[in-house]
Amino acid sequence: MGRGYIVEDAVEAYLSKLCQQHANPITGLLIGQSSAQKDFVIMATRTPQREESTSAPANSLDKEWVTEHARQVSRMLPGGLSILGIFIITDTDGKDTLITVRQLVFAVENLISSEQLWNPADDDITDRVTLLINPKTRKTICRTFDVKDPKSVAKPADWKYQSGVCSAWTMVSCFLNVDLLVPLPSNRTNTESIDTCLKEALRSWADQIMPGVLLIDGKKLPEDTELTAGQKRNVRQTYTAQLLITPDEQKPADVVHWCGGNVSVRGTIHSRTYLHSNKPKAKQAEKLLKRDMLSTVATRVQMLLEELLASEEECKRSKNKQQSVSLSEHFCLPCRVFCSVKASRSVCVCDYRFNDEGLSEVTERLKEMLDIDAAEEDLDTKQEMTAEILEDITAEPLVESAEVLEPRSNNYTGVVIGAAVALLATAASMLYFSDV
Repeated sequence: MGRGYIVEDAVEAYLSKLCQQHANPITGLLIGQSSAQKDFVIMATRTPQREESTSAPANSLDKEWVTEHARQVSRMLPGGLSILGIFIITDTDGKDTLITVRQLVFAVENLISSEQLWNPADDDITDRVTLLINPKTRKTICRTFDVKDPKSVAKPADWKYQSGVCSAWTMVSCFLNVDLLVPLPSNRTNTESIDTCLKEALRSWADQIMPGVLLIDGKKLPEDTELTAGQKRNVRQTYTAQLLITPDEQKPADVVHWCGGNVSVRGTIHSRTYLHSNKPKAKQAEKLLKRDMLSTVATRVQMLLEELLASEEECKRSKNKQQSVSLSEHFCLPCRVFCSVKASRSVCVCDYRFNDEGLSEVTERLKEMLDIDAAEEDLDTKQEMTAEILEDITAEPLVESAEVLEPRSNNYTGVVIGAAVALLATAASMLYFSDV
């Protein structure tokens, strides 16, 4: 017998509802958490309908659209939750469907892993599940592929529904101060070079985060410590963590160099991870929490760049050539908002809200991306709040680097790069960020 999957019974009801629709095929994502012995699937979400017409036939899979949906959903998953695989509801049986699904699961994994800032660990689970459902006969075929093996063949898997799969999962949360300075190239007309610089800086920052010492409830726990040892079964446990980081020693040559400007990312973020209730260990909590820290910061930076790039394209379409360039621009990165999943009030997904967005826009994205019907009162907005921009927020070294190079570009990169400060959300318990 192959790998086992314990599936929340709400997923069964969701897939059954999709089988009643007349669309063919229907694709979607399976979300949950992997462990050494088995995987836990706590929710499923269908691929949104693509509005614009495409050249693809009506009954074929739009692989690009499915993989992009997976990329967006992966941003909305806190630590401990990931895309475990895909499902497809179709009345077309045969080898062609299995080949297509195999290609799809590999494409999804490659796109998601390309945005990750961490290196794979030896104990990472690399099996991904594919679920084929015939809407007429309700016949279900469950197979797994090892996505790290390009020659991997389909293996049978055990798929079992169960109630209360994530009702008592452990949560570990942490607030983390971020102060990241990113030097940028002199050639600021090349947006790809800007994106490359930001990714390199984030990877360098990740190299400081990963070896950091994590204290759980003020203690450094041995790796094999069971977090719920001695606690009542089926009772949710919550822990508060603190990450201690030793900055890398820098040589003068590493600090002083010619650049075309810089971006400073500052603020305090809220990070959290969820752990299945089957004897969660301190080692797993630390790994997943650190990965969530890296993911949430990288996601916000990338979202801001995408927003600015979209604004630039809009200006070009409107033929607005009078865009002014400032030596210093301040931008607030989006705040993290949490919403519990349908099956359990103890596990949440998340979204990111810019300061000019309302909560209704968050609920709309939750519906579109995760098919979650959430009201505004269901959202947890208390963990983070928008950073306050003060007059003296730009430090003197940032201004000096911008003045030396006198940026002249009037496109999106010129606006961001002169001497830009991107502010992360501040912790809800803080009135001001101390480094500002």
